[in-house]
Amino acid sequence: ESLPAALCGRGKLAYARRMSVELDDSALMLRYKEGDADAFETLYRRHNDSLFRYLMRLSLHQDTAEDVFQEAWGKIINNRSKYRPTAKFSTFLFRVAHNCFIDHLRKNKRHTAETSFDPDLIASPDDDPDQMTEKHLARRRLDAWLGQIPPEQRDVFLLYEDAGFSVDEIATITGVNRETAKSRLRYATGKLKTALLQSQEADDD
Repeated sequence: ESLPAALCGRGKLAYARRMSVELDDSALMLRYKEGDADAFETLYRRHNDSLFRYLMRLSLHQDTAEDVFQEAWGKIINNRSKYRPTAKFSTFLFRVAHNCFIDHLRKNKRHTAETSFDPDLIASPDDDPDQMTEKHLARRRLDAWLGQIPPEQRDVFLLYEDAGFSVDEIATITGVNRETAKSRLRYATGKLKTALLQSQEADDD
């Protein structure tokens, strides 16, 4: 099955015609389920950046992120006839992507002990040069810290801090109970705070 125009090249999105009424994500997915390709274009435009950023920072490997990104959207497309709005579309989308990432690791046995991506790919083009330099350095430092914590803790931290999901939504996305998700988030946050303090102390010396 051919992919919608939005997936024919990341960053070369064919924008959908403006909807006469701003529909929520679930309504758009239901319209796409009935054959409205423009509805998919709108959904993709809303969520492609946040999903790709999550996968980049979760995998710490550009090729992995790109593969999983394409696979996740492909599953949304191929299984649209089965879609039921039982949760927010963003929760559904990230759940699919999370599962694709886990499957990818199992199949490829490739995890990212070393970083292989360009952080500038997720920078804002509107930043001025000084801000971009500061953000670039801060992002590299954070990504280095993220690479040192267990993947399941990195996962919940990114879903909470970057993607803005609640603990309950994170539990749904990652397939664990609420207390487990909350515990992983607490450990990840604690470790990153410790790393930040150590870094600040080193800078002060």
